Amino acid sequence: MSFLLFLLLILSSLTPHLNATTSLRIGVNLGQLGDNIPSPARSIELIRRLRAKAVKIYDANATVLSAVSGTGLRVSVMLPNELIPSVASNQSFADSWVSSQILPFYPKARIRYLLVGNEILSDFSISNSTWPHLVTAMANLKRSLRSHSIHNIKLGTTLAMDSLSVSFPPSAGAFRPDIATSVITPLLRFLNSTKSFYFVDVYPYFPWAANPSSIDLDYALFAGNPSRYYTDPGSGLTYTNLFDQMLDAVFAAMTRLGFGQIPIFVAETGWPNNGDIDQIGANIFNAATYNRNLARRLSHKPPIGTPARPGMVIPAMIFALYNENLKGGPGTERHWGLLYPNGTRVYPVDLTGKLPDRKYPPLPAPTNNAPYKGKIWCVVDEEKKKEKGMDEKALVAALAYACGQGNGTCEGIEKGKECFRPNTVVAHASYAFNSYWQQFRYSGGTCFFGGLAVQTTTDPSYGSCKFRA
Repeated sequence: MSFLLFLLLILSSLTPHLNATTSLRIGVNLGQLGDNIPSPARSIELIRRLRAKAVKIYDANATVLSAVSGTGLRVSVMLPNELIPSVASNQSFADSWVSSQILPFYPKARIRYLLVGNEILSDFSISNSTWPHLVTAMANLKRSLRSHSIHNIKLGTTLAMDSLSVSFPPSAGAFRPDIATSVITPLLRFLNSTKSFYFVDVYPYFPWAANPSSIDLDYALFAGNPSRYYTDPGSGLTYTNLFDQMLDAVFAAMTRLGFGQIPIFVAETGWPNNGDIDQIGANIFNAATYNRNLARRLSHKPPIGTPARPGMVIPAMIFALYNENLKGGPGTERHWGLLYPNGTRVYPVDLTGKLPDRKYPPLPAPTNNAPYKGKIWCVVDEEKKKEKGMDEKALVAALAYACGQGNGTCEGIEKGKECFRPNTVVAHASYAFNSYWQQFRYSGGTCFFGGLAVQTTTDPSYGSCKFRA
């Protein structure tokens, strides 16, 4: 045996995850929560044009898997959260799911990752029904795959950063006490024994947007000035960006439980290209900057890794392919896409990480990198009503919902009150939407109402009818 061959064998034994990830580069999450999303076949074509090497879907959609078959793209599929208890309690159910959802497409579809649930530890409503069954479900699915001699599909589950109780400084990273022993330790033991990954959703946008005066924007965009770098007092390691800082908090948390050797797979990351008026920093300039710099960093050869794990390959999936107009929540939720639903780019990005900034066309200057300080109201989206029409039944239902929340939300539109006229559904809904949102905007309430509402800086008050701001 030649020395070179011997060395390659040694390296392959020490890095069991390397071959599975070095060819991955950057993948893309394919969400489909929109009423204008292109067909799966068109979507897969667009992903390939972006030069992505993988696609992640949030189910095991047969049409998507048919479309991706034969393309060479690596595929990540998902078992829905609600099926976890059934898969855990019944091996036959797990076998049936694998037979119906995986076998018809494997191996022509290069399914390489099976994720059991999506951010389940962020949903406290299923803490008793689902959390305790996670690892058992994963084990049953692994057993099913092995029964069909399938050994190259890694199992895992995606977790959000809120699985950590401490993430700053990174060296102090620790999992939440309610899950560390009961859920995370068995999970890490399973991932380690099967040579899989800790799949985590990492969004520097959120900690930055929550603390823009404390965290430098350029630091969050991989463009920080050395004067803004952060040195962890516990480890002495210096961080040049928030992404690495967040990853190393996860590594520290796993190390604290004795599993620091498990590699990380970034299941979701990205930056919103638009949002509500009161959502800071959600714009095309920042989104393009973040994703371009991310692609360069993660595609670098040799791998950069993180300060705590230098040289480690970190595969990642950008969220998302499209802006998805049916997603609820604040405006940013509908604006993470690399593409508009018509297939045109929101901004150009080279997912191979090879294109230098000077080769890109100019980006629109950001206008919302500082908090908006004026007044904002929430009203019926009249422009959408003009363009697409509006479902009056849905508007009536949303009006009824808003009026049923809070205290005195709709007193102003009661008969004889100052905002009763004009007595139309649209006028009353605008008043109710705004009244609701002003009461609950700082406690999770959003100005969306199923796509019927929009924020405005134009005061909708008229005559003696005053809209709260």
